[in-house]
Amino acid sequence: MNGTHPLSPQGSGGARSSEWRDVLRDAIRYWEPRRLIYNIVLAAIALAWLIWTWPHFRAALTLRSLYLLSILAILANLCYSAAYLADIPVQYSSLRAVWRRRRWGLWLAGMLFAAVLANYWIADEIYPSVR
Repeated sequence: MNGTHPLSPQGSGGARSSEWRDVLRDAIRYWEPRRLIYNIVLAAIALAWLIWTWPHFRAALTLRSLYLLSILAILANLCYSAAYLADIPVQYSSLRAVWRRRRWGLWLAGMLFAAVLANYWIADEIYPSVR
C-alpha cells in the first residue's frame, strides 16, 4: 500500500476520469432520491399555509402567483444542488468513509433550513401582502 487515499488523483487521466465518475455517481445516488422528499416537504408547507389560512389566500391564486411559485421552486432546487459543492470535495478527502455514513446530517440541516426559510417567506413576505 502506498499510503495514498484510494480516490486521490494519481496515474493517468483515464484513472482520474473514472474516479471522478465514481464520486459523482455516488453523490447523485445519495442526493437525488432525497430531493424528492425535500420537494414534498416544501410543497406540504406551502399547502398547509394555503389550507390553514384559506380565505386569506384565495385572492393570491392567480396565474402570476403560480408563475412566481414556479420560480421559487426552481430556486429551492438550485439551493438543494449546493449539497454537491460540499459532498464531492469531501469524498476526495481522507474523511470519505466517515462522510458517507454521516452526510445525512447535511441533508437534515439543509432540509430544516429550507423549511424555516419557506415558513418565513410565506409568513413575512407573502401572507401580509395578500388582501
